Amino acid sequence: MAELDQHEGEQDLEKKIVETRQRFKNEFLQDSADKYDSRDVERFHKDDVLVESYLAWRLYVVDDALKMIDESLQWRKEFGVNDLTESTVPTWMFETGAVFLHGYDKEGNKLFWFKVKLHVKDAKVALDKKKYVAFWLERYAKKEPGMPLTVVFDMTESGISNIDMDFVKYIVNCFKVYYPKFLSKMVIVDMPWIMNAAWKIVRSWLGPEAINKLKFVPRSEVQAFIDAEYLPPHLGGTDPFRYSYPPLPDDDFQTPICDNGPIVSEDETESKEGDMESKDALESSFSSDVAVKPKKVNFLEDSLKSEDNDKADTSTRTKGARKPVTTFKGLLLDVSPAEELSFGSGETEKKCLIILNNVTKNQVAFKVRTTAPEKYRVKPSSSCCEPGASVDIVVSLHGGCQVSPQDRFLVMAAEMDNVGSQELTQFWKEVPKSKVMEHRLRCRVLERVKPTASPLRGSPVDNGTSGQQELNTVLMRMMVCNSRLEQKLNTCLWTQKVLTGLVLVLMVLNLLCLYQLGTSQQPS
Repeated sequence: MAELDQHEGEQDLEKKIVETRQRFKNEFLQDSADKYDSRDVERFHKDDVLVESYLAWRLYVVDDALKMIDESLQWRKEFGVNDLTESTVPTWMFETGAVFLHGYDKEGNKLFWFKVKLHVKDAKVALDKKKYVAFWLERYAKKEPGMPLTVVFDMTESGISNIDMDFVKYIVNCFKVYYPKFLSKMVIVDMPWIMNAAWKIVRSWLGPEAINKLKFVPRSEVQAFIDAEYLPPHLGGTDPFRYSYPPLPDDDFQTPICDNGPIVSEDETESKEGDMESKDALESSFSSDVAVKPKKVNFLEDSLKSEDNDKADTSTRTKGARKPVTTFKGLLLDVSPAEELSFGSGETEKKCLIILNNVTKNQVAFKVRTTAPEKYRVKPSSSCCEPGASVDIVVSLHGGCQVSPQDRFLVMAAEMDNVGSQELTQFWKEVPKSKVMEHRLRCRVLERVKPTASPLRGSPVDNGTSGQQELNTVLMRMMVCNSRLEQKLNTCLWTQKVLTGLVLVLMVLNLLCLYQLGTSQQPS
């Protein structure tokens, strides 16, 4: 009986979806198709889950769902949501850290943070702020379709000047109309009593379908919804995360392509036993536990077999690669460079080194991921580092690809307690996130040094070549000439001042003479 009821429910839902699409086509698309982005209309006709989400949010009343769909698609076209990118939003908005995605609540929902004290009402930037929020929501919707969000309003140190009711209403509409079924809950933390009236208005905007999702909590009770590991210290948590830009805090890091070619899945490797070394499968984001299983490898045996070859190959691989000069001190690995991979602008300067030093007493597994896997080749992109040893990782640009400041790398490391026949892929699936060290690197292009900006003789970067020496000599002569010209100019200025003073003195004497002459000629 239960199975029969379920079957009838599924059939009824299918009928509702078909009816919704047909009525939308007849009543909304017939004469006003230009109101919507054609990409949204196409998705609406193909994606059953999307239509179901509108119906579910409106309690399966087709009339109400159609009104919501119309308003939502119009908004998407008006704001150009499909074309929103990091470059279309003002950079200063990302730099403030007022809005970002980071961490999870106790139910596993992503946290969408609003730092209220960083918001100030300003009509001039109101539209940009709304696009900024839409950017984050659309970004998450594409990465995690169908997965709800928990919105956290961190109202610590905020006041009346930080409340923008128009902006708050827009955020509410994002979850009420534009992104149905997206809202898990809205947690308002540490709200000042003076704002009670404002949030009573917000309650009325949410409507009955979402009012039970609104949670007002003091900072002492926020851990009822979010564990301490994803709460900042000022809210009683232990999360060391500090927002900074760039990079964005929730980048989609993927495993880069290795030197031997693209990464292959288990299905391919089973039919090609002698093919390339396996690498980690592409994952949806660096925090995801879901991955396609690559070829199985006995990690210890594989590393021992390749050890001799790696030693002979290291000097060849690292030749021409730019060596790092800064180091990040981590709990498991010291990572060099500390912040940036610097690539030169010349054809022969498209390699960089990442040097990892194991500072533990155990073997440490590592893997390198990037936001632009199609552009970079990394060798090795996944391996291990023995206690006290170091590993040189070569990052090189592929073909004619160009470095972008938006490109980022993520180095992940975890201590391997049980070294033996443990498989690397299985290890990364099973290791707890709390035991994984993560370090992010951004990319930078070094400008070619112009001849006029070359260092002087004796500089630490003097290369000792004859051309450099001649250039230094010319620069020294120019500096001497400039010094002499400056001295002559100072002398001329001094002479001019003296002459000006003499002229003034002569003018005064002349006036005195004229006065005396006029006085002597008066009749007695």
